[in-house]
Amino acid sequence: MKYPLVAALLAAALAQPALAALKAGEAAPDFSAQASLAGKAFSYSLADALKKGPVVVYFYPSAFTEGCNVQAHTFSERRSDFDAAGATIIGVSLDSITRLNAFSADPKYCAGKIAVASDADGTIVKSYQLKVETSTEPFKDSRGVVVDHAFAERTTFIVTPDHKIHAVIGGVSPTANVEAALKAVQGLAKPKS
Repeated sequence: MKYPLVAALLAAALAQPALAALKAGEAAPDFSAQASLAGKAFSYSLADALKKGPVVVYFYPSAFTEGCNVQAHTFSERRSDFDAAGATIIGVSLDSITRLNAFSADPKYCAGKIAVASDADGTIVKSYQLKVETSTEPFKDSRGVVVDHAFAERTTFIVTPDHKIHAVIGGVSPTANVEAALKAVQGLAKPKS
């Protein structure tokens, strides 16, 4: 990698667990944002999505970066399992909608199966009390394009239709993050005995 210090700092920062993030049982901040699915921008509303069932709100550092590529691909591969549990998925990053249009359509990552929302000014990330990391050195994504925004902490929130946070998942690998999210929504879908 051309910028080893940036890569090392980014990896260290994003591997940390979500210590300051909102906790399970707290109210999930509502948000609306410009999002993309299969390369097409649309207006996303968490409140509207919650009318259909639980929502997996996953924050990630940046489209087209190593861990985020893996996480998006894993979510897209497991999408039918989330559907079966009655849950929808929305990814949130500080990427521009232009970057997200490309990412959401890319068959290697979102594959047109999961929506990703642009939080370019960091308002949504901050409302969930997540860390934002910035770099003073240029950083290039997996396509060789310079990333010109800060990086949100990789953390997933499972939000129930009553607008409460059911679970918070952070400090694990991108794949483990997806699997833990799936287990959480499958637990919600099981009848209580």
